[in-house]
Amino acid sequence: MRADRLVSLVLLLRQRGRLTADTLARELEVSTRTVLRDIEALSAAGVPVYAERGRYGGFALSPGFRTELTGLNHDEALALLTAGSGRGEQTFGLGSALASAMRKVVDALPEGHRATASDAVQRFLVDPETDLLSRRQATEEAPDTTTMVEVRRAVLAGHKLRIHYAATGQAPQWRTVDPIGLVTVRDRGYLLATRSGADRTYRLSRLLAAEKLPEPAQRPNRIDLDRIWQERSARFLSDGDHISVRVRVNPARREELLDTALAVRAEEPAPDAEGWLRLEVTFQDPRHAEWALWQLGTDAEALTPQSLRTALRNRAEAMATRYRDSS
Repeated sequence: MRADRLVSLVLLLRQRGRLTADTLARELEVSTRTVLRDIEALSAAGVPVYAERGRYGGFALSPGFRTELTGLNHDEALALLTAGSGRGEQTFGLGSALASAMRKVVDALPEGHRATASDAVQRFLVDPETDLLSRRQATEEAPDTTTMVEVRRAVLAGHKLRIHYAATGQAPQWRTVDPIGLVTVRDRGYLLATRSGADRTYRLSRLLAAEKLPEPAQRPNRIDLDRIWQERSARFLSDGDHISVRVRVNPARREELLDTALAVRAEEPAPDAEGWLRLEVTFQDPRHAEWALWQLGTDAEALTPQSLRTALRNRAEAMATRYRDSS
């Protein structure tokens, strides 16, 4: 862990020049005292780092110092930097590791490519916090770092995992599971596991604590995580009171519809005669479907089921009666 931090410290100074101890501490997520100890260790190891005194002082490397690394071309580095510019790195608690990796990617470029790649990645924005209508994207708080470290260790090592989990509407409980893998979808993280042989899917945001156990997990050595996720998604959509709705929607309101739906089952490739889109979407239950379609007003029309059309018509009639001019 300390070796990685020392490398990151050197790369920060290489790429940004003179930095204060406070700035380095924030970047490396350690205390200022730890930074000072690391600086002393680097100096003792022969790295030419020196302190500049005064109001604008800080730590810097001797001009020209670098460890020449090659192997990445411009487009490869740009792809990695762009992928790392989104918000998904927080889902599995890897934000600090990603920041360190990005510094190494930049430093791995030849001198002539480094500046152009750093500039080019500023032209790409991945998953901003709001869309064009200033609506904030739905995000979930990831578990604390200690919890996620334990989860990742159990998943990668193939050991059983003990988790303190707060299921919806229930008091938090401890349970022991056999972890299979981790999945992130739209900044929501999930732990795929089995418990007593039965498939289980846990929302990472509801994990309160976790502990990797010494016992090996009961799971196959090789898996197709994408296939497993698709199968569990299909089962989720077919369970409980979920309702499938065929709907016409004004193209300008399509994204609002999708934001409220659980899933899109089908979408016709071309608009209808009036330019509207036709989709089949799934909602949590009939009340959820009625609420979601009501939010879109006259920019959406439920085609099926008839029970939903009736519920929306009754609501519209009640609203019209309430606001009917009594004069």
